[in-house]
Amino acid sequence: MPSKGEYLGMPVEIGDLDEPNRSFYRFCALGELRLQQCSSCGLKRYPPTTACPFCAHPDSTWVAVEGRGTLYSYGEVHHAIQPAFRAHVPYLLLLVELDEQRDTPSPFDGLRLTGNLAAPDGSLATPDMVRQVGIGSRLRVVFARVGDQLAMPLWTLDQDAEQPAKPWRYSIE
Repeated sequence: MPSKGEYLGMPVEIGDLDEPNRSFYRFCALGELRLQQCSSCGLKRYPPTTACPFCAHPDSTWVAVEGRGTLYSYGEVHHAIQPAFRAHVPYLLLLVELDEQRDTPSPFDGLRLTGNLAAPDGSLATPDMVRQVGIGSRLRVVFARVGDQLAMPLWTLDQDAEQPAKPWRYSIE
């Protein structure tokens, strides 16, 4: 039976055969950011897969990660094509590099997760919050419940971390 939910009024469904993603989003529903760790080479990976992208070993375990990182890149949306997002423009699509496993297995590699910028309560960020965030901003994971057993990881400014004086932002003028 598929896992179902709703995000901003849009249906979310994870099919029966997609056990790696179902497990990931179920851990999120428990308030835990967990990633697969290869049983052979020990490297963590995202997105969830059926085999290690580094050594091709099929076995892995789910391990908790801290859920803190640095904004690696982003897209700022001012014209939402999806109607559910129109009331939230501008909003950010983030690519966050986690602190764990940075520059591993080689320089410039790392664990990177996507998600929207959000307030600490998991609601989408306000325009004022959007203007504060840029490349180099320190972020932490928060979760938005999308169903009984599913939640989505989102990102908010890490108030406990030192922030750059002026994070780099794309010019939109």
